[in-house]
Amino acid sequence: MFYILILAVIVFDQLSKYYIQTNMDLNNSIPVIEGFFSITYIQNTGAAFSLLQGKTVVLILIQFFVILAIVVYVFLKKNPLHWTLLVSLAFIIGGGAGNLIDRISHGYVVDFLHFHFWPIFNIADISVCIGCGLLIIYVFFIEGKGKNGKQI
Repeated sequence: MFYILILAVIVFDQLSKYYIQTNMDLNNSIPVIEGFFSITYIQNTGAAFSLLQGKTVVLILIQFFVILAIVVYVFLKKNPLHWTLLVSLAFIIGGGAGNLIDRISHGYVVDFLHFHFWPIFNIADISVCIGCGLLIIYVFFIEGKGKNGKQI
């Protein structure tokens, strides 16, 4: 299930970006809910909130090593991992890989989901956020608890 979820996130992310790139002009916007949400095609050469704008090589290296570290952790872990941890890591890897594919192939990330009160983002970004949210839940509410719910 771990690898299937990673692959599903990557495929969904890449297909959505391909659709946007082939059907919209750069910087074009299609209102979905007037004044609140639009589909807006941009090319982001930075990270979250456009941090490290234009530092593509640095971002590629960071993403690659984070993904590699997570994969190595999962592979080398002797005890079976809790399903919440595996799902969270799969979302993080899938989203990170989706944006990494963009950076390597285009030199930028395709973003298109535009809530007018928030920077424009994509499916991979959503996946990483879901994975981080699940990871927080795992760390604070599941990790270290025995079957009876007491701290180990």
